[in-house]
Amino acid sequence: MNRCVITREILRGREYLIQALFDESGKMTEVFPEAAGAGSILGNIYIGRVEKVQKNLNAAFIRIAPGQNCYLPLKDLVHPVFTRKQSAKKEIVQGDELLVQVIREAVGTKDPTVTTNLSFSGTYAVLTTGKRKLCVSAKLSKEEREHYRRMLPESGDTDYGIIIRTNAASVPDETVLAEIGELEARCRKLIAEAGHRTCYSLLYRELPFCVRYAMDQKQKYLSEIVTDDRSVFEELCAAYHIPPDRLMTGGSVSVPVTEIETEAGPRLRHYPDEKISLSALYSIKHGIEEALQERVWLKSGACLVIQPTEALTVIDVNSGKNVTKGEAQETYRRVNLEAAREIARQLRLRNISGIVIVDFISLVSREAEAELLALLKQEFREDPVPVQVVDMTRLGLVELTRKKERKPLREAVLC
Repeated sequence: MNRCVITREILRGREYLIQALFDESGKMTEVFPEAAGAGSILGNIYIGRVEKVQKNLNAAFIRIAPGQNCYLPLKDLVHPVFTRKQSAKKEIVQGDELLVQVIREAVGTKDPTVTTNLSFSGTYAVLTTGKRKLCVSAKLSKEEREHYRRMLPESGDTDYGIIIRTNAASVPDETVLAEIGELEARCRKLIAEAGHRTCYSLLYRELPFCVRYAMDQKQKYLSEIVTDDRSVFEELCAAYHIPPDRLMTGGSVSVPVTEIETEAGPRLRHYPDEKISLSALYSIKHGIEEALQERVWLKSGACLVIQPTEALTVIDVNSGKNVTKGEAQETYRRVNLEAAREIARQLRLRNISGIVIVDFISLVSREAEAELLALLKQEFREDPVPVQVVDMTRLGLVELTRKKERKPLREAVLC
């Protein structure tokens, strides 16, 4: 079972609110530092104005605030909601005003990315306005997938789409349907109010990232969410529909509650100990500093050298201090397999995205190469961000890509 830790820490002279995920062995698998007071626009919905349509790029640039342009791929322009249309043409033109949602933060010199496919997320389902079809998580059992397809309307029957999340496993139908009803009401209210708002209006502000991050985890694999920030604890309780009166004990002297069980599964816990900080208890600062280092040592004595560039990330597998006796190719095979496991962890921990090229130690056997690629694919199945292992080139370089969603760790901390 995983544990989610939310705390504050000073990193390189600046305060951050940190979300970290630990696996059952206590190893940090994900970490997202957010500069205190910085805020995030990811998930926010705005009335944007079309500044320019670039046919050669098949994209448009949408302004969501003075001085803030965003990138809109035209292929994602499905069922847009306009608040102001400059012409009767179906395609967008300069000056049009429409609803857009931020789906990717600015990375490096690239603007944030927006979509007209508005999505409203719940614990068990997601409602979408653009992609109007029913999708069910492939991680649910075959019986559960068939059940939800029978229970919910198919594509074309409604003016929105539904995505059933993995968290819906073994959840009563009435609970899922009630949440879908709430999401639909929220969507309809937002669109109705948009017609009376001005350009650049922020129509919907996403939940604080620390709350959204915790709720986006696979709830049945999450044992606990712990924080030493009382305000965060109360925001989490509200997100999990815990009534305010449960946050204080009864009796003549009422005191704050520090632990609450949720219906969704994880326990919410406020950590009040002032003798040792939550960050120190989980060695979060040390773990982040390690994840910012170029070199990662493996138990065998081998190491990874991770070097991000503007275009891609290069990872070199080096035999390093490995002096294991025996047949060289068998040693290289074991080192490569160990490296593959750690590479999957490091990409997720550092939130490295885009193109990644890995230079493993050269293998002679085709069977050993196939085993290595199969292990990589298996390890990346645990990553919530889509990863595609492309192939091994003739030079023995493994190509893979990881979807870009948030800033990489080094940019989040060093920017």
